[in-house]
Amino acid sequence: MRVDEDKVREWVEYFREAREIRRRYANWDFIKSQPLNVRVALEYYIETGDFRTAARIAGMGVDEFVDMAKDLAGIPSVG
Repeated sequence: MRVDEDKVREWVEYFREAREIRRRYANWDFIKSQPLNVRVALEYYIETGDFRTAARIAGMGVDEFVDMAKDLAGIPSVG
């Protein structure tokens, strides 16, 4: 199997841009005011876009976590 280096670069850039958008729009005051496990989960989600693992870190259900991340923490769903 041959790796298409241009495609890999495109994907890396896509995920980098998605992370920057999540960082830019996040409500950092809300995030910093959360208990440690929730704060770490929100920061993990911002960095990776992986809401399932973030929900587990927070000890929340996926739907509950995504709603909180979007509505209260202001993190857009991109990437």
